[in-house]
Parts: sequence; structure tokens; C-alpha cells
Amino acid sequence: MSIKSEVKRKALHLTGLTVPLLYLLFGQKVTIGFVATALIVFIILEPFRIVEELRDKLKQKLGLYVREDVIALVERELEAISREHEKYSIGSHIYFTIGALIIISFFPKDIAIGAITVATLGDAIAAIIGKPFGKHRFKNGKSIEGSLAYFLTAFLILLVLIDLPHALIGALAGMLAEFYELPPDDNFSNQLAVAIIIYVFRKIFF
Repeated sequence: MSIKSEVKRKALHLTGLTVPLLYLLFGQKVTIGFVATALIVFIILEPFRIVEELRDKLKQKLGLYVREDVIALVERELEAISREHEKYSIGSHIYFTIGALIIISFFPKDIAIGAITVATLGDAIAAIIGKPFGKHRFKNGKSIEGSLAYFLTAFLILLVLIDLPHALIGALAGMLAEFYELPPDDNFSNQLAVAIIIYVFRKIFF
């Protein structure tokens, strides 16, 4: 994937910040309702993204109301920002939404907001810094520069939202989860790793 496409992908990924923002402004119940609704919509639309025959039928119907060149442009852009494995399987947006829904439902407010914000911004900054500027790479393609960018981003976010000890442990957990791309998808596992580690750390030491 080109740097331009990667930036576009991460820009779309940053829409995930609406989740912690909603939580801050309107509380848990409203945010759960929003995220659950988004998940239902994503699941309904996902077969049209993956199955070519369904996608072609949808394009035919949309063609009655939308210009063909607009449809083609949107399809090209979506194709450009999709990872290869996502073209035939569940997209990262579904994994992110499931993870966010779990965290909002079962974790304290500050941990939920921190974990989702860290996973969203940290991942974006790591990719934007690591891909063009990463000079020291590991076998999995990750770079020291990208991992450090994630850690610093996560640390600053958690320092502002919680405190120094939680920021250190949360940033480290997120960086490692992002580095190893824990299954089933890093957009799911990253935010959960941050939330779980911070929660356990708080239970043990605070």
C-alpha cells in the first residue's frame, strides 16, 4: 500500500475518535447505543463489500440515483485503502467496533476512553511515522521509529486522561500489541490489550 493510501486509510481510521468523544459528552448509554447501531449497519453492509455479485447488484441499484463515475471513484478509493486480507474477509472496522463496544460496556470510563483513543491515534501515528521514516525494521516489517511513535502518543494521551503510572503501563501494552498484531485483528486486540492491562494494574497496585 502506498504512503498516500496509508494516510487515507488512517484518516478514515481516525473517525473512531467519535467513540471516546461521544462518551465524554453524552455518557455510557448513548455511546453504547451509537456503537451498537454502527456495528449492526457494518454487519449488514459487509457482505456487499466482500461478495462481488452482491456488490454488482448494489451498484446497479445505486446507479439509478448516483452517477456511475462517482460510484467508480468511491469503489477505487475503498479498494486502495483495503488491506489484501480484508478484500475477502471481515474488515478492520468491524473488529474495531466490536472491541470498542466491549470496552465501553465493561471497563471504567477513564480506561475505556483512554484505551480507544490510544488504539486509534497510536496506530495512525505509528503508521504515518513508521512507514516513510522507519529505518530500523524488524522481520515483521515494523520499525523502531513507528513503535516509538506509538508509545509516545499513547503515553501522552494516558498521562492527560489518567496519570503517569497508568500511562507507562498502558503505552507499553499498546505498543507491544501493535507490534505483534495480536489476533484476530490488531484493531480489536490493541484497544483491549490497553484496557485489560491498565485495569489489572489498577486492581493490583491502586
